[in-house]
Parts: sequence; structure tokens; C-alpha cells
Amino acid sequence: MIEVLFIVDPLPSLNLKKDSSTAMICAAARHGWSVSVTEPKYLYCSDGKAHVNCSKITIDEEVLSAFDSSKNYSSPWYQLSEWTLRPLNSFPVIFMRKEPPFDMQYIYTTYFLDLAESDGSLVVNKPSSLRDCNEKFYVAEFPEFTPPTLVSQNLTHLSAFHQKHKDVVFKPLDGMGGKGIFRIDKDDSNLNVVLETLTARERIPIMAQKYIPEITEGDKRVILIAGKAIPFALARIPQLGEFRANLATGAKGVTQPLSARDQEICNAIGKDFQKRGLLFVGIDIIGDYLTEINVTCPTGIREIDTHCDTDIGLSLIKAAERQL
Repeated sequence: MIEVLFIVDPLPSLNLKKDSSTAMICAAARHGWSVSVTEPKYLYCSDGKAHVNCSKITIDEEVLSAFDSSKNYSSPWYQLSEWTLRPLNSFPVIFMRKEPPFDMQYIYTTYFLDLAESDGSLVVNKPSSLRDCNEKFYVAEFPEFTPPTLVSQNLTHLSAFHQKHKDVVFKPLDGMGGKGIFRIDKDDSNLNVVLETLTARERIPIMAQKYIPEITEGDKRVILIAGKAIPFALARIPQLGEFRANLATGAKGVTQPLSARDQEICNAIGKDFQKRGLLFVGIDIIGDYLTEINVTCPTGIREIDTHCDTDIGLSLIKAAERQL
């Protein structure tokens, strides 16, 4: 029996019907794996070896046998065994599913995972690539698929970009859930104060992208496993009068098949994901443009599975198994 460890946020904070991590945990258990869970604060290193306090998780049979997003399940939907101390590399597979922010705690956690990886564990996603592939900046590797984009902390450069493109979205490089994102059109008098605030007066680089009007049709989340796209996207359609298409800001999620352009983008960039050890990735596409590449804790599994008769969690578990 394969043992797998999931590093997650506190389990009571995870929504069984929404969180992709719960879909992965349940899929691993259904596949016959022994599943344990922990949090970053329970990792430590002693004499060059990483260790973890963790607990085996047992999923309620009603949830495990036939999950139905329309049903109300009892809470909690799991039971935990006593916590035990183990070498981190005693798990053949480790999933890093701690949600952003991508802060120093997150980076320190990847150092523990480096040690486990060097001792033979498969870590999803590869720790060094979690550090290297900033979810905003990584799109710079694929300029042929992105809208006009600038990353800078220099107010002169950012202002010139706005003057050229007239309608621009500015966002922090470490943001999530639509936080700290501003759209500034050609008549907006708040440009300077927004740039000063986001850059902390030219101390922090930010991203600027030309506004894409097709956002009204949805910001499409496309999931790739081992460099191959799931054939359906979750289009997050913003509320009327809102340009941010995040579910956290009230956007409506609608599933749809991938377009030819979506597939073209996936075919081209999926090869780089495989090279970097990024087994599970969620990319964002607005209209015909790639806007973000999410590698830390991509979501969307539950929504796509519910409407498209897929089992993305199981597909991911099987993909990890093939790499052992």
C-alpha cells in the first residue's frame, strides 16, 4: 500500500464541497492509498533529516463511496488517528497543498520538502519549482500567449505602460483571490496613488497587463496534470460591474469545453511543466490570452467534476503513481 502525506491548511478550514485538496485526499483513499495529513508547523529538521508529526485520516464511507456535491454531509467528514512522528521521506508521495500567501513560511516549508525529495520522495509539486515559478511572473516565459505585460517597481515604466495601453490591470505578484487588483482606464485619476501603494513607493515590483474585455465571458481555469489538459475549463464570470473574476469576489463558475486556442496554449506550455516537475497546474486564460500560472495550490477540481463527469483527483493520484 502506497503511503501519501498531504500538507494542508487546518482540516476544519477546508470545505469538502469546494476545496480541491479534499478531492485529492478522497481520491487517494478510494485508490487504496494510506493517507496522512499534517500542517507546515509540524515539520522540523534535525541533523540534516526532515521529520513530521502527522495523523492518518479515515474518510466517512458515505463521502468516499459516492460523493455528491448537492448533499449535506455530517461534519467532520473524517476521523484522525493519534499523531505520530515520522521521517518525512518515509512517505513515497507528498502533496504540498498549503494555500498562499506565498510568504517566507511557505518558502521554508519547501526547504523541508527538498530534503525529502533528495531522499527519494515524490513531492507534488517539485519544491524548487514552487519557489521558481511565481504565479504571476512565470507567464513571462510564454510571451507569445500573454497580453501586453510589464513587471516593474519603477513608476515611470508603469505609467508609460498605462499611457500606451490606456486600460490596464495592476496586481501584486504575491496576491490571491482578487486581492489588491486594480483596473485603471484612461480617464482614471487614481493611477499615481494606486502605483505608489502597490509598489510601496517603488520598493516592490508589481505586474501590469493590458485589460482584456473578454473577461466578461469569464476567466477560464484550465487544469493540467503531467502537462496534459483536462478537456474542460471552469469559466469564472464576474458579477455585473466587476472586473475581478474570482470566486472569492462573487464570480459565477460555469464549466465549458476547452477552445482550440485553450488547447493550443496547453500543448505548448505543458512541456515546460513536465520539465520542471509541476505535476498539477492550474492556468488562467481570458479570451485568447494566458494571464496566470498557478502552481502552489490550484483549485477548480470540485466544480469541474460536478458538471463534467470527471474525476480529476483520481487522475492526479494515478499520474503520481506512474512516477514512482
